[in-house]
Amino acid sequence: MNEHNNLPLAGQVALVTGASRGLGKGIALVLAEQGADVVVNYRSKESEAEEVAAAIRNMGRRALVAQADVGEETSVKNLFALAVKEFGRVDFLVNNAGTTKSQEIQETSLEDWDFILKTNLTSMFLCSREAMKVMKKQQSGRIVSISSIVGQRGALYGHVHYASTKSGQIGFTKTLARTAAPFGITVNAVAPGIIETELLFQTHGDEEVEKLADTVPLGLGKARDIGLAVAFLCGEGGRYITGATIDVNGGMYLR
Repeated sequence: MNEHNNLPLAGQVALVTGASRGLGKGIALVLAEQGADVVVNYRSKESEAEEVAAAIRNMGRRALVAQADVGEETSVKNLFALAVKEFGRVDFLVNNAGTTKSQEIQETSLEDWDFILKTNLTSMFLCSREAMKVMKKQQSGRIVSISSIVGQRGALYGHVHYASTKSGQIGFTKTLARTAAPFGITVNAVAPGIIETELLFQTHGDEEVEKLADTVPLGLGKARDIGLAVAFLCGEGGRYITGATIDVNGGMYLR
């Protein structure tokens, strides 16, 4: 038990959206490893979310599996109410839920555009707004959003809706950081480069992923790399960082 108390995030509660797989899973596991209890949010993959929660409990942490479509206002309110009821507080919100469709602009219907904006950007607004209510009462908290390298330099081809949401997340982060600072809340973003996830292989295929890896100085990243950056921002190292976007891209984009 003492060993747990020495962990950097011991006694803290994290809520990670879209945590059943991919980056969200990687983030949830690293936060738990560093001592946090975790609310594992998922939209449709219940069995996968349960597996993530089981792995977290195996580390001796508490885990709550919570279904919610984070693009829907009522779902988000219920999600935070459940988290607070179960754990009494929310110290870290990780806005990770996101998706894309492999389309260029002429193939993108208004419905597709709206869906990607709702999933990636509206969810961030709704979750951050609820988190702010909880964190203001606590006079402390960390909000970390998972943006992307494409939010900084644009997507290479197509994905105009996705790139727009990822740039939007960075502008949102800078602005909310100013609002949140007086309450002891920091607001930051992490911009991953090319990370090995299910979504990457779905949208690009094995052959293209291999080609992409050759263009990155450090090769492809792992979900764990993103988790470690998030944990840094949630831990003592992130105490005086706000409004920032941390690039975790293996040298693919240097600014």
